[in-house]
Amino acid sequence: MQVAEGLLFAVEDANSPEAQSLIARLDADLHSRYPALAIHGFHPDEIAESKGAFVIARIGGAAIGCGAVRPLEPGVGEIKRMYVEPQMRGKGVARAILRKLEEAGRNLGFNVIRLETGTLQPEAIRLYETSGYSQIPRFGEYADDPYSVCFEKRLV
Repeated sequence: MQVAEGLLFAVEDANSPEAQSLIARLDADLHSRYPALAIHGFHPDEIAESKGAFVIARIGGAAIGCGAVRPLEPGVGEIKRMYVEPQMRGKGVARAILRKLEEAGRNLGFNVIRLETGTLQPEAIRLYETSGYSQIPRFGEYADDPYSVCFEKRLV
């Protein structure tokens, strides 16, 4: 698949107006699919305080997608808040964001990346399965959530 032309990435502040706008659109999408208790966000300050990274994807200066990686435990990171604007889906943007988050995770010293997505997001499940992630038992805050599907990938 050809990645969208002109796609650029930057690690940015998760509290920035653009980041917050993308996260708000992600939350709106999730609220249209799931009950509120099944939506597992994060506070943007967690990224700066925990030595994580928040990545924004842009084309022509416009923010079109995002994702974060944060530490879970020594050597293990978690991908959070993956989102791509609906009009940019199917163009390789999510896969490119995922690669940037894995790269950021390696730079942060993570050997393993875990993530959670929802049972009602087959497109996300397909992305992770075709990107080398294996399904694992639900962990942490997702352990008792029947809408959660968890994955893991070794980075080294």
